[in-house]
Amino acid sequence: MNNFESFFAERLHKFRSKKNVSAREMSLAIGQNENYINSIENKRSLPSLQMLSTICEYLEISISEFLYEPKNHSQLISEIHTSLNTLDDEILEHVLAILKSLNNK
Repeated sequence: MNNFESFFAERLHKFRSKKNVSAREMSLAIGQNENYINSIENKRSLPSLQMLSTICEYLEISISEFLYEPKNHSQLISEIHTSLNTLDDEILEHVLAILKSLNNK
């Protein structure tokens, strides 16, 4: 079994569970047959790039968030990343300045 298939299946299951939706319900919601998400989570298939975009849109996350798993403090960094994505550029500049200041201490 390919490591990417396992990684992808685990990430999909994680985000789907976090949204508290069944594989069947999600499959139907994104316009696929009722076993579609189940086949991905059971490592029998991978979605196209277009379908990955649809999956992420349904899960309300970015593709980069789906594919990137931080190594340290993963839950905290994931929550910070999600929160940062909602901020405008001006506020992000302030956050960056604060982070730089903290790193210099």
